[in-house]
Amino acid sequence: MRKFLVVLDDSKECLNAIRFAAMRAAKSGGGVEVLSIIPPEEFNHWIGVADLMRAEAKERIEVHFEVFAKWMRDKQGIDPSLVIREGEVVPEILAQISDDPEIGVLVLGASTDKKGPGPIVTQLSKNAGLLPIPITVVPGDLSKERLEAIT
Repeated sequence: MRKFLVVLDDSKECLNAIRFAAMRAAKSGGGVEVLSIIPPEEFNHWIGVADLMRAEAKERIEVHFEVFAKWMRDKQGIDPSLVIREGEVVPEILAQISDDPEIGVLVLGASTDKKGPGPIVTQLSKNAGLLPIPITVVPGDLSKERLEAIT
């Protein structure tokens, strides 16, 4: 089964990327894999504190994921999977694509900020020609209705 990989983070545009991935998966018979990455700078403390912070970060991610997963199950009939990785964002995205041969499309949300589409979109689009899968960049300000119309 072809899976759409979508990155779960705290950005506003993440919501549209998740919606798009779920809608496309539902209409094409695919799946959704949600990837959340814990950056290494969150654990620059003593080991005991770092372990506690890591556990809290994973718990926050799982709660955040479950909100989206419930919507995907209820509205789109998709049962997404969650992958949590630790490290630098772009290398971890590339590692996940490499580790899971069922991933067929990377879906990213683009920021509406005047500074640009966001760091993940910017970094990955520079090397898009070398990626083993296509990237779909979803504008962060598309309405639900517009997303439904284009998926």
